[in-house]
Amino acid sequence: MGNQGVHEMDIARWGLGVTLPTRISAIGGHVMFDDDQQTPNVLMALFEFPNPQGGSDKKKILQFEVRHWITNREAIKSENPADGNTYMVSADNTVGNLFYGSKGFMTKNVNEWETFIGKDRVAGGKGSGLGDHYSDFIEAIRANDQKLAKGDIREGFYSCALIHLANISYRLGRSLDFDPAKMKFINAPDADAMLRREYRKPFVVPDVI
Repeated sequence: MGNQGVHEMDIARWGLGVTLPTRISAIGGHVMFDDDQQTPNVLMALFEFPNPQGGSDKKKILQFEVRHWITNREAIKSENPADGNTYMVSADNTVGNLFYGSKGFMTKNVNEWETFIGKDRVAGGKGSGLGDHYSDFIEAIRANDQKLAKGDIREGFYSCALIHLANISYRLGRSLDFDPAKMKFINAPDADAMLRREYRKPFVVPDVI
């Protein structure tokens, strides 16, 4: 989840228009292999976000899955090097996002999106677009202008934070409530203790007030 996950989490948050969650629940495990790895290779994480403009119980849900090897495509097109798509390509894995709405759903992989409407999943609008964020980053440094990077550093923090929050839930083995304003867990000191590591002096990251 902390590897490829941050790229897809960034897109998922962008599509939902969310930052930090109010509740996190993650389950999974290290399956198939008998080795000393501690990182789960199968993981399902659920995040709840407030949604004041929504209906029903007024919340948005982001579901993030790490699956191992064989998995469903679920209408997400696999990138094919023969088509010139060579960015994060894997013939065995499908990497992308699914957005569900009241009228249908949309798929999003690295460089294209496509919609499917209604219960019959009729093909709707689609498009492509893959910006050169490497070039944007370099030009922003050259010009000393953050706006040229087309991305605020806070967005990177939010996407990484969700990954850390999910891993904490997984390691503690339970769902956790979170206060986005205080950036602390609610009534969970053992979870709060995992928000930062014990630093080895003198390599200490100071608290910022």
